Amino acid sequence: MEWLGHLPTNPARLAPKLSNLKLLDQELIKCTACPRLVQWRQEVAVTKRRAYQDQKYWGKPITGFGPTNAKVAVIGLAPGAHGANRTGRVFTGDSSGDWLYRSLHKNGLAKIPTSDSLNDGQELIDTRIMCAVRCVPPGNKPSIEESKKCQPWLLREVELLFPTTRSYLALGGIAWRAIIDALAELGEELPRNRPKFGHGAQFNFLGSDGNTRLVIGSYHPSQQNTFTGKLTRSQLDSVVKKAGRFAHSGKPL
Repeated sequence: MEWLGHLPTNPARLAPKLSNLKLLDQELIKCTACPRLVQWRQEVAVTKRRAYQDQKYWGKPITGFGPTNAKVAVIGLAPGAHGANRTGRVFTGDSSGDWLYRSLHKNGLAKIPTSDSLNDGQELIDTRIMCAVRCVPPGNKPSIEESKKCQPWLLREVELLFPTTRSYLALGGIAWRAIIDALAELGEELPRNRPKFGHGAQFNFLGSDGNTRLVIGSYHPSQQNTFTGKLTRSQLDSVVKKAGRFAHSGKPL
C-alpha cells in the first residue's frame, strides 16, 4: 500500500493541539501553508463560475461539518472548486455532495437529503464530514507534499473525535490512506493484513480504549465515478449503511 509518509517535522506549527473542534476550526481557516493551493482557492473565488457570479465565494480552507461527538466520520478528498470553496461547507453545492447527503439522509445520518448552502437547515446526525486536504487543489489533484502538509489537521480532528467515533468511511484512495495514517500516528494498533483500497474494502481494529472500530472504503462520489457507473447509488448506500449500523451497534461486521 502507498502511504502518505511521515507528518511534517513539527505538525503543531500547522495544526496546534487544541482542546476542542471549535478552536481547531478557527485556526484551520487561517492556514496558508501551501502557496499553490492558497493561490488557486483565491483565484477560483474571484473568477467564479458563470452561474454563481452574483455569489460571494468562501475561498478559504474548509472545516469539518457535523457534531463534535460524532459516531461516524466521513473523510473525503478535498473541497470542490465551486462547491465547498464557494459555500464554505464540505460537500455542499456540487454533485458529489448531492450524492453523499442523499445517501446519509436515506440511512438516518442527515436531517435533509440535500446540502446547498450554510443556511439550508442541514444537520448531520451522529456524523461528521471532513477532508484529507482542506483547500481546493487544481484539477482536484493535491501534490504529495500538499497532502502531507495538510495531514496534521486531519490528525487533530480525528484525535478530538476519537472518544465517540466508531466507524470511518473513506471516500477514495487518498482519504483511505489519510485516515489510516492518522490512526497509526495516534498510536492505534491497526491489523497488518488490512485490505488495499477498493469499494467496500474494510477492516476492524480494537482501539486503545477497548472499543472495536470499523474502517470502510468507498469510491468517491465524483462525477468521474458517478457518470461512468463506477459508483452507483446502491453501492454508496451500502457502505454508508454499514458505517452507520456499525457505529450504532458497536459490533464487528
